[in-house]
Amino acid sequence: MPSFASSSGSLSRNCDIKGNVSINTGERIFHVRGQEHYSETIIRPEFGERWFCSESEARAAGWRKSKS
Repeated sequence: MPSFASSSGSLSRNCDIKGNVSINTGERIFHVRGQEHYSETIIRPEFGERWFCSESEARAAGWRKSKS
């Protein structure tokens, strides 16, 4: 899981929420630890996928939580 630098350059908390783009629909879905597909979800930035530090951050960016 990645760590992101704060504006001061020091490492901040781990950001372990996976923002995944559906291949079938293009929908932006995020996965949190403990959900069914979390461990198999791979983040590929070249496809617009990314990591989030909180669920509220993911929602604010227009992503929805996975249903499973």
